[in-house]
Parts: sequence; structure tokens; C-alpha cells
Amino acid sequence: MPGPRRPTGSARARYAGSTVCSGLQLPAGPTPGERLCSTEEATAGSGTYTRHGFIFSSLAGCLEKKTEDNELPVVSVVRDSESQLLPNVGAVVTCKVCSINSRFAKVHILYVGSTPLKSTFRGTIRREDIRATERDKVEVYKSFRPSDIVLAKVISLGDAQSNYLLSTAENELGVVVARSEAGVPMVPISWCEMQCPRTHTKEFRKVARVQPQFLQT
Repeated sequence: MPGPRRPTGSARARYAGSTVCSGLQLPAGPTPGERLCSTEEATAGSGTYTRHGFIFSSLAGCLEKKTEDNELPVVSVVRDSESQLLPNVGAVVTCKVCSINSRFAKVHILYVGSTPLKSTFRGTIRREDIRATERDKVEVYKSFRPSDIVLAKVISLGDAQSNYLLSTAENELGVVVARSEAGVPMVPISWCEMQCPRTHTKEFRKVARVQPQFLQT
């Protein structure tokens, strides 16, 4: 009885719940933070990272599997040329604050550097990641308000079920655009305050010492 047929190079297979291909780019593929397989089944290649014994995708694109001799296959994710730019760890992003509570601020990521994203990604700025000093004294509502435009740095990709983790714990990061209760764009007057030019009311913010190339309104 003949053994099972081996798939050809153009055949599509399922590998740990994700589409696998050998040299063939597919329109659908893994998304950032999606778990691909365990580290016992394969070795992490480019476009992936490992966490808690599993391999995750750090890109959106096509999944590739390469096997050499008797070693574990190397799983890589190759970015599709038409795929949009994605936030990576260390990237400076521009985001809009959606909501805040005592522990964190929820944001939508709009830009990576000065490049706009085709679709928004969700992010979280935790209280302990707002400032580099006196973290235990930080109050979220004195740092951000809904609709603020914030510069932040990606510190973790999270996973498929959670948001990107962001930090503003650098002088160049924080609020760059904010409107007062009167609806007027406010002017920074210190690293922790902004003022409404119409009513002269002051409001607390974690103000960024903004670099022009990152300013997006």
C-alpha cells in the first residue's frame, strides 16, 4: 500500500492552526501576536518571536516553513509587499486617547513615525509606563484625557487578544495636542501643564518635548 503523498511546493497546508507555505506568498496569513506553534515543533525564524515556549508572529504576511536535514523546521513570517506598516517594539507611534481609568489609558495607534496606518491598532499606556521617575506618584487623569494626541514608544507587541503596550517615559514622549474644555488647542507651559489661550485655564498633562518629525495633528 503506497504511503501518503507529500505535498508539493505550491500546496497549502495547515500548521498549528496557521496557513503554511513554502516560497509561495498567500493573501491570508498570520497577524501580529498570533501563536503559530510550540518551540518543540519548530525554530523561530525572521518575523517571529518566542514567549513561554511558543512561537508568535510579529508581522502580518505569509508564513514559511523551511526544513534542513533532520533539524526542526524554521518557521518565518514574510511581509507581503502590500501589507501595511505595523508597530514594532521600539517604534515611536502617534496615538489618540480613547478612555482612561486609574490604572491605564486606552489609545488608538494612528501613525508609526510619520507614516499613517491603513487601519488603527489598539494600545495601552499603563500608569507605571507614563513617567520614568516617581512612578508610584503618577495619576493617569493628570497625564492624559480622552481625545489627546500622544507620542509613545512600543514596548511590547502583546498577543492576539491584547493591545500593544506603550510607554511615554521619555522627555520626547507624551501629549503633543490637547484641547481645553472650551474646545481650544492648548499651549504647553511646562512638562506637566498645558493652558487654554482663550480662558487661561491650566490643565495637567504629561507633556512631550516634541520633535517636529513626529508631530501629527
